[in-house]
Amino acid sequence: MKPARFDYFAPGTVDEALALLAEHGDQAKPLAGGQSLIPAMNFRLARPQVLVDLNQVAALSYIRANGSGLAIGAMTRQRAVERSDLVARAAPLLAEAMPSIAHPQIRNRGTVGGSLAHADPSAELPAVALALETRFRAKSATGERWIPAGEFFKGMLETALEPGELLVEIAIPPLPARSGTAFLEMARRHGDYALVGVAAVVTLEANGRCQAARVALLSVGDGPVLASEAATVLAGQAPSAELARAAGERAASRDVDPPSDIHASAAYRRRLVAVLTRRALERAFERAEKGSGEQGAVPSG
Repeated sequence: MKPARFDYFAPGTVDEALALLAEHGDQAKPLAGGQSLIPAMNFRLARPQVLVDLNQVAALSYIRANGSGLAIGAMTRQRAVERSDLVARAAPLLAEAMPSIAHPQIRNRGTVGGSLAHADPSAELPAVALALETRFRAKSATGERWIPAGEFFKGMLETALEPGELLVEIAIPPLPARSGTAFLEMARRHGDYALVGVAAVVTLEANGRCQAARVALLSVGDGPVLASEAATVLAGQAPSAELARAAGERAASRDVDPPSDIHASAAYRRRLVAVLTRRALERAFERAEKGSGEQGAVPSG
C-alpha cells in the first residue's frame, strides 16, 4: 500500500523543525529513523498531513559525557549507541540491551529518540530508560522542559510530548558506586518483538546488602512497567538466589497484569516475568559485587 498524501519538509536546524511543528500543530509528525512511522503510514494506520523530516538536523546526533553520565541526541542512530565505548562504560545496561533491538539493518536507521517517542510497549529502550531514571529534554517553539522517564510514558504509543514539542536529548545519570545492571528478554526468534523483557539495576551498601533496586519490564502492559513490589522484596537484604527468586515471583504476581495474544498467554508471560527477573537480578547482583563497572553483553533467553 501507499501512504495518504502529505506535505514534506526537511529542515536543517532544530529551530526550523520547531517552527514547522508549531505552524502545523497536530497535523504534523516528526520523522526520525522512520522504522515505525513509515510502515504505519503505508498501511494508513497513521495519516499525518505534514511530515517534518529530522534527518538533516545534525545537531541532534551525538553521544557525550555528562559528568559521569551520558547525554544522547535524539537523532543518534541505535547502531552508534551499540558501538559506543562511552556508552559501554557509562551506561552498560543500555549497551547490553542494544543488540536485542530488531536487526542490524533496523538499528542502522532507527534512532534512540524515535524509539522512545514512539513508546511501543514491546520496545527495549523505554524499559531501559525507566530502569536508569533517564530524563528527556523536550523543546518547542516557545521553550523547553525536562520530563522524567516515569512521567514520559503515558500508555500504548503515548507519551507526555505535546503537539509542537520535540524530544531532543536523552540524559542518563551516572550509576552509584557498587551498582550492577542486567538486561534479558525472551523472543521466539532473535529480532522478533520480545514476549517479555527485564532491565534491572541494583546498588549495594558497603556491607553487601541491597541499598536500592529498579526493575523495569517490557511487553507486559501498555508501556514499560516498573516492578515496585519486586523492589520492596530486595530492600535491605543480602543478595542470594533465593532473594532473586522471591523478587521474581513478586513481580509476576503483584507488578504485572500481562495480556494474552497470538504470541503468548498471560500465564506464560507471568512465568517469563518471574524467571527473567530472577536471572537478571542474579547477574546484576554478581556484577555489583565485582564492582568493576565492566559488564559484558549477555545473550538473550
